[in-house]
Amino acid sequence: MSLPPAAPASYPFDARPLVEPVAPGAARAFVQELRRTGRIEGSPVFGVLVIVVIAFVVVVLFGSVAITLVTSIVSAATAGADGGGLAVLFGFLPLVVIGIIAAVGITLFVRGARSSSDRMYRLDGFARANGMHYEPRLDDPALAGMIFSLGNSRHSSDLVRGDRPRFVEFANYRYTTGSGKNQQTHHWGYVAVKLDTPLPHIVLDAMSNNGLFGSNLPLTFDKDQRLSLEGDFDEYFSLYCPADYERDALYLFTPDIMARFIDNAAALDVEIVDDWLFLYAKRDFSTLDPQTWAWLFSVVGALLDKLAQWARWRDERLAAAAAAAVTDAAPLGVAAAGAGAGQGGAASAPFTAPLDALRPPPGVAPQGRRLQRGVPWLPIVVGGVMVLFWILTQIGPAFLR
Repeated sequence: MSLPPAAPASYPFDARPLVEPVAPGAARAFVQELRRTGRIEGSPVFGVLVIVVIAFVVVVLFGSVAITLVTSIVSAATAGADGGGLAVLFGFLPLVVIGIIAAVGITLFVRGARSSSDRMYRLDGFARANGMHYEPRLDDPALAGMIFSLGNSRHSSDLVRGDRPRFVEFANYRYTTGSGKNQQTHHWGYVAVKLDTPLPHIVLDAMSNNGLFGSNLPLTFDKDQRLSLEGDFDEYFSLYCPADYERDALYLFTPDIMARFIDNAAALDVEIVDDWLFLYAKRDFSTLDPQTWAWLFSVVGALLDKLAQWARWRDERLAAAAAAAVTDAAPLGVAAAGAGAGQGGAASAPFTAPLDALRPPPGVAPQGRRLQRGVPWLPIVVGGVMVLFWILTQIGPAFLR
């Protein structure tokens, strides 16, 4: 997928640690420190055990063959018969092949370990160079987005976090579904941005990454919750908001904010849930590619400039609860005033709530916190047609006999 042109980031961006040469031993020392502090599991002993296991497997699989070959070679060499030299030569070839197989397996493992160490070292340097923090892995992250409650073996990897001007997290994410031969690992990249206040559950399904059967999102939402916005926004996103929250969605997605999403995030799916904004794509975000990071930083920078105005939003459905709380407190003020007058003192005015107390508190009413799920009818219909076609191809010839 080609990346959109990067807009200037609103905060410093330094990609040099991703591409600069790594000093000998620096990556290995960094990984050892990660192990010592418990930020990653495993130890150098594990690597040794893997090499031993590889060697053991080679011996088990080819040991009997090697013994037979060595016996044949020795017999041919001691017999002194014609062609004994060729027998020795061809007898050694399988042994050489076995040795090469073992050497290649060990080399690939060592290179993989070095590549992983180099990756973590570079991403840590990149995070620090940009005023952020790096974490190698986080199991079962406690995030409210749609992808974080699916499947099992859920974990984020290569997390790059920052908290200026607000908390932002870039990471890769994996979870598995099914079991046995039907087990599937799902790959995502995400950006999590902390908002100032909880907002209604809103999903922007990007049109550019949809597939043959529609949305690439792991969940389907009720079509009655889809809201059409002005301009050409619908050409880039399908917006879903809870029923009766259409006015709230229009308040949040003003023309200038819609323009920011179109210009910078049209290749990403977006979810607003609780006090989080998530950007999703079915690809790794935390990589060693400077262009990917420049694009992601520009997207976040462009959106952060507009998210502050969302902090003023309040759910009017909570106004009744706030007014009821003020009403319940009012009789106390009246009683206090009456008590003061009964003692001969000057009657004090009943306490009145300040205007801010009449404003709904931050939060979202229950009916706006989550979208209603839908049924993915198109894949179901296509699957049903395929099953019906298979049945007809199996039983059809029997009726023709």
